[in-house]
Amino acid sequence: MRLTLSLITAATTALCLAPSVTHTQGYPNKPIRMIVPFPPGGGVDFVGRVVGQKLAERIGQQVAIDNRAGANGIVGLQALMAAPPDGYTIAAVSAGPLAINPHLYAKLPYNTLRDFTPIANMINFPLMLVAHPSLPVKNVKDLIALAKARPNEITYSHPGVGNTGHIAGEVLNAVGNVQTVGIPYKGTAPSVIAVLSGEAHLTYSSIPTALPHIRAGKLRALGVGNAKRMPSLPEFPTVAESGLPGYEAYAWGGMLGPANMPNDIVQRLAREIIAAVNTKEVTDRMLNEGTVPTPSTPEEFSAYIKSEIKKWGDVVKAAKIKVE
Repeated sequence: MRLTLSLITAATTALCLAPSVTHTQGYPNKPIRMIVPFPPGGGVDFVGRVVGQKLAERIGQQVAIDNRAGANGIVGLQALMAAPPDGYTIAAVSAGPLAINPHLYAKLPYNTLRDFTPIANMINFPLMLVAHPSLPVKNVKDLIALAKARPNEITYSHPGVGNTGHIAGEVLNAVGNVQTVGIPYKGTAPSVIAVLSGEAHLTYSSIPTALPHIRAGKLRALGVGNAKRMPSLPEFPTVAESGLPGYEAYAWGGMLGPANMPNDIVQRLAREIIAAVNTKEVTDRMLNEGTVPTPSTPEEFSAYIKSEIKKWGDVVKAAKIKVE
């Protein structure tokens, strides 16, 4: 009996001293699915595809984009929640579903801080206020004057109730003391198409989506929602300097996984995503498209999400935005 116990003790000690097996051994050995909870053509879709392509090169596996649009990101996030936390399903997400939805919906099928694993922030993109060329305004000052003269007549399209594009319009209404009317569409690209076709007068779009149409003369840029002019696009004034001092409207895009992902896989993905964003190719492309790379660690991204939940809660309350 003593010999048996001694052998067991020795074996147990050897196991404890042996190097621990990590989940990253052999990871990834198959394609990764990246859920984008919005239609193709929007800002989050843009950054997801750009970073996803570079990520695929770095890890030697395909990164397949899976657009799961619906209910202001809720459909896509439900798909992420249902996925195994093994690192083979991730999602490119934004402020709307994560930080704004909790203040709009009495019941959400997810809890932002409990049901997901922050991996890395990637990008900040100021929203661009654009108008159909037929609207007789050249800047935000003109728009405010026209909106006061024609209350409830000027319309703006947005990607859905509670989306940052919707809130940007409601904040302009509140700060400018005007009454423009929001019309929801299913995503950023459809809301921009609505202005291109003349269905709506205005929209608050991510810059990559709107910029080609601005350069083609099909949309008129009225202002950027950044605090300062974009260094890569200095020709576009800010909304603040164009007529509404202090106004800001921006969104961001980061990467999440399901809850309970192994930390070593989270850290591996974060390192690769941060490295992808920091490559000159990706950085230059983002800056040229009017976006700002903001790569961060999982810990930094987690803290940022918490701060954004509080900030957007204050904005939603002040603008009195509700989901009908």
